Amino acid sequence: MRIGAVLPTTEIGADTAAVRSWAVAVERAGFDAVVVYDHVVGAEHRDRTPPITRDYDETTPFREPFVLLGHLAALTSTVELMTGVLVLPQRQTALVAKQAAEVALLSGGRFTLGVGIGWNVVEYDALGVGFAERGRRLDEQVELLRRLWSDGLVSADGRFHRFERVALSPRPDEPVPLVFGGGSEAALSRAVRAGDGFLFNAPSPAALALHATLPEQLAGRDPGGFRVLLQVHACHGAEQLRRSLDPWRDRKVDDVVVSTMRNRMIGADVEVCDGADEHLDLLDRARAVVREVLG
Repeated sequence: MRIGAVLPTTEIGADTAAVRSWAVAVERAGFDAVVVYDHVVGAEHRDRTPPITRDYDETTPFREPFVLLGHLAALTSTVELMTGVLVLPQRQTALVAKQAAEVALLSGGRFTLGVGIGWNVVEYDALGVGFAERGRRLDEQVELLRRLWSDGLVSADGRFHRFERVALSPRPDEPVPLVFGGGSEAALSRAVRAGDGFLFNAPSPAALALHATLPEQLAGRDPGGFRVLLQVHACHGAEQLRRSLDPWRDRKVDDVVVSTMRNRMIGADVEVCDGADEHLDLLDRARAVVREVLG
């Protein structure tokens, strides 16, 4: 069982020294991955149609994932670096391919690109990308990312991309692994069809039901080659974490990704961390619970 740690961006994200020390300490403590969230801009909630229902806003700190992970690649040597997840459709595909390739090269192949479609129409508007067709755009992007990482000259004549005979140089030694994140049937189906794994966003009853469809969805491909990641939220307290994980015993889970954020997005306030050291302490306690329940 691999166990990763989510950068607690809502609490220490604006403090660069704290972010650096946290990441280095996570590797030294033996965690397997550092996972970074993605939002390019926040938005004021007042007078929005449709309304913004998530709690992060224009004051919530999010670091730019590729720049940050390139920096962390120089500070670490063994830990996997991962986006969890990058809102891919609102970004330019060739540029993402270039940035991901660079992080992979700088880290010696330790980078995994987690992608999703996102939910914030305001963020899409700010980046000049249509929100309604983000799923279709993502499908086309994934195919092009793989080609740009693996092939020489690449041409495209699709719904969202048109270019002729372009190439990345340098390319990563191996294609960057692609995992998808989300909580819907469409997201999981897309991951099985085009990805290397799937990140379940919480050990909820809905996620359990979705996970139960995996054997049927994976028919025709090697289940061992499809990575299953489960994100858990330690800030609810050890007992709730234990109860939420118990139904996942004996299920296929390759990685558990632990978030220690109080995280206004999920409304948790049982465990409140003040500074990087307290987040690291909570990570250690949550890891013990994960190992106790899932092995």
